[in-house]
Amino acid sequence: MVAHDLRMNRGDDEYIWQAGDWPHWRYDLGALAGPLAEVSRAQGLLLGRLTDVGMDLRTRASLAVLTEDVVKTSEIEGESLNVASVRSSIARRLGVDIGALTAVDRHVEGLVELVLDATTNCHAPVTPERLFGWHAALFPTGYSGLSRIIVADWRDDAGGSMQVVSGPIGRQRVHYEAPPADRLEAETDRFLSWINGVSNDPPLIKAALGHLWFVTLHPFDDGNGRIARAIGDLLLARADGSPQRFYSLSAQIQRERKTYYDVLERTQKRSMDVTEWLAWFLGALHRAVDQSQFTLDAVLTKARFWQRWATTPMHDRQVKVLNRLLDGFEGKLTSRKWAAIAKCSADTALRDINDLLARGVLRKADAGGRSTSYALSDPAE
Repeated sequence: MVAHDLRMNRGDDEYIWQAGDWPHWRYDLGALAGPLAEVSRAQGLLLGRLTDVGMDLRTRASLAVLTEDVVKTSEIEGESLNVASVRSSIARRLGVDIGALTAVDRHVEGLVELVLDATTNCHAPVTPERLFGWHAALFPTGYSGLSRIIVADWRDDAGGSMQVVSGPIGRQRVHYEAPPADRLEAETDRFLSWINGVSNDPPLIKAALGHLWFVTLHPFDDGNGRIARAIGDLLLARADGSPQRFYSLSAQIQRERKTYYDVLERTQKRSMDVTEWLAWFLGALHRAVDQSQFTLDAVLTKARFWQRWATTPMHDRQVKVLNRLLDGFEGKLTSRKWAAIAKCSADTALRDINDLLARGVLRKADAGGRSTSYALSDPAE
């Protein structure tokens, strides 16, 4: 399901913001003690492993995770970004040399600015002005698609109440209706006081509540999901005590998107007991941390590869394509694909490949003939 913000006739559901005890969140800490301990252990294992790899590789691991985070937080909203463009934008800000940089458009720059500000400046207060800056960065033209929206200010509900719906026109299903706009100033003030204040909630629980609370308020015309995830990341960075990100909850939410929307919808239509939401959030966080071990594996594999071939002369085309392979090339590498990536002729691509075959950097894959493809040599060879 891809949800869209639309203004429609009021739904019949009761929502948690209408509860008499709103916004006094309740949860069963005893039921969450196990998941909390498990995710904390997984975080400890990951951070312990990162401690041993050195600052340069930690920064490159963070670059890989942040790139995935930016790409996936947009995919959740049904929007595809150019991965190379996102990586270039983040690498420039982190001061990481990744070779030739890809051109970056304003929209990608804005989303990267949001994600990096949320994490690298995680200890700075969250204010309306800061949220308005994030929102303006998301919508630099003042439009969401073809629709003119209010940017860098709370929605006004001039077109009707804010609802999250899905389905074709005429048969939309209302999943959620947000509080009316005339409550937003008081509601956001209370929310931000909680974020910036001292809380008795365990830090990981606070991150989950911050995400839920913001997306429940839905205070903007558009972009609420992306900003809710950024707020969750900010609170996770505070919980970790580190502005560097080594796992992506947004990527995990994208992998579990249907379950995410389902549990969110159930939570927003129930009482203030949000134990189910917190249990799902902690489980998804645990899976995100586990997944990041594979990201770290890839970073280390790439580093070992270039250490091994550091003294082998290569030109820019070869380095570019080899880096694409190391960054997770999908499908088989053929001379035709080499030519497309390197932007060269078929003859030049074949010369590049044969040179690397002769040096032992590449090997022919098993299938031959017209389907000849190539792979990186086994490091043990």
